[in-house]
Amino acid sequence: MTMNTFAPRNDVETLTEAEILARTLYGEARGEELAGIEAVASVILNRVAFARSRGRYWWGNDIKAVCLKPGQFSCWNQADPNRKKLLAVNPRDRAYRLCKRIANRAVTGDLPDATEGATHYHTHAVDPYWARGHVPVAEIGNHLFYRGIS
Repeated sequence: MTMNTFAPRNDVETLTEAEILARTLYGEARGEELAGIEAVASVILNRVAFARSRGRYWWGNDIKAVCLKPGQFSCWNQADPNRKKLLAVNPRDRAYRLCKRIANRAVTGDLPDATEGATHYHTHAVDPYWARGHVPVAEIGNHLFYRGIS
């Protein structure tokens, strides 16, 4: 029996860490240039590093937990239209292939961090409550990046 590579992967638990990261990047930043997608990946890695340095943290201690934490990356929210897209993504999709390459570099530790250790980001189009009173440490593509958000 062969697996259809175009079949939707609705069971998130069966996806690997790299697949979860690639799909998160696809859902959150597929319209960005390379540097913008890499920056979003860095935020996820920085969250993992932060959690591990403390022994654990509420958003999770590994890539999968960080990406899938409810309310953290909107593309995984049940009601978000991106969720269906990232679960059924075509592996030939050009943007997804780029996200997959970045995710593979990230999980192997080969991704430089241009965000200066940021653990949060948002687009210019929104003004989240948690960013008020904080100065971004980086602006990459259409996103502003922050660290020191508690």
